[in-house]
Amino acid sequence: MELETHYLYKNFRNSSLVKSQRPVDVNEMGNAGSSLEFREILYRQGYRIVGNHCHSAVKICQWTKESLRNNRVCYKELWYPPVESHRCMMMTPYLGCNLHCLHCWRLHSGDRPGLVWKEFPLEIEDLDEPAQIIDEAIEQRKLLLSGWKGNPRVDKKKFEEALNPSMMTMSLTGEPTLYPMISEMVDEARKRGMITFLVTNGTMPEALERMENLPFQLYISILATSKKDFIRLARPLIRDAWERLNETIDLLPSLDTRRVLRLTMMKGYNMMDHEGYAEIIERAQPDFVEVKAYEWVGESQRRLPRSAMPYMNDIEEFAEKLSVLTGYVIKGRFKPSGAVLLVG
Repeated sequence: MELETHYLYKNFRNSSLVKSQRPVDVNEMGNAGSSLEFREILYRQGYRIVGNHCHSAVKICQWTKESLRNNRVCYKELWYPPVESHRCMMMTPYLGCNLHCLHCWRLHSGDRPGLVWKEFPLEIEDLDEPAQIIDEAIEQRKLLLSGWKGNPRVDKKKFEEALNPSMMTMSLTGEPTLYPMISEMVDEARKRGMITFLVTNGTMPEALERMENLPFQLYISILATSKKDFIRLARPLIRDAWERLNETIDLLPSLDTRRVLRLTMMKGYNMMDHEGYAEIIERAQPDFVEVKAYEWVGESQRRLPRSAMPYMNDIEEFAEKLSVLTGYVIKGRFKPSGAVLLVG
């Protein structure tokens, strides 16, 4: 395989400079300056970098906030027991990604003029241990939630529960399977009483195959049914990403955990080939299929027109056709996220 190894790292930053209180002119620092500016942007967006080597992050999920503030919960709580939205810790062990998907709302290198850094592989001197990443993520999450304590709309008991996450979702940004200790990550979460959801782009089949500790629920993101469309929509940074995704699709039936295919739908871009998606579902044999609308938010607004965001009726129509082709039954609809659940 031609994937550039993620085990070879270089030091991209001077830690004493990052921790310094003196002003730093990022325009004079080249790639290192862009990396620092990227992290400053993440901070302003509510991310908190954790670990000594700055390759992991945590953030409060919007649905955690909604659960605390308005008792509205994420579709995962409705569809996938024992999920509790207010106790979900959304994080990533690896900020870099080997794809630059058009629909991704995250900030990619090159999205903004002059803001370029080496996103894959991340140029870091070493990797933090899973235990350190999780413990720091829990503490940073508590700090981010601390301001909610005085909110009169928040139930005190629910707030106290939220400080102790029962679920860790590795989906915040980046590609989590590029972190070599992903199996140990799942085990460390289990030791702390948390179930794990792992969302992957499917380009690291060997990482999934060697996992001794599989997540409670595994998501594979599907964007296209052909190599041509995949390259156009995912914009991979590796040469064999499509082939690797197909290895993962064929591997999925052998993985003994709850398995989900998430089809991210972009109107006018990838909602045509129902038969092709049905074939992928037949090969992967997932327990669940989520047909989910692309949302025109974040940095994706620089890459796609607003018209690429489907309406709920578009998603329902697509899911109904998939149901006929695959035999999977529609069991859930969640308009706030533009999502339909099919169960095999």
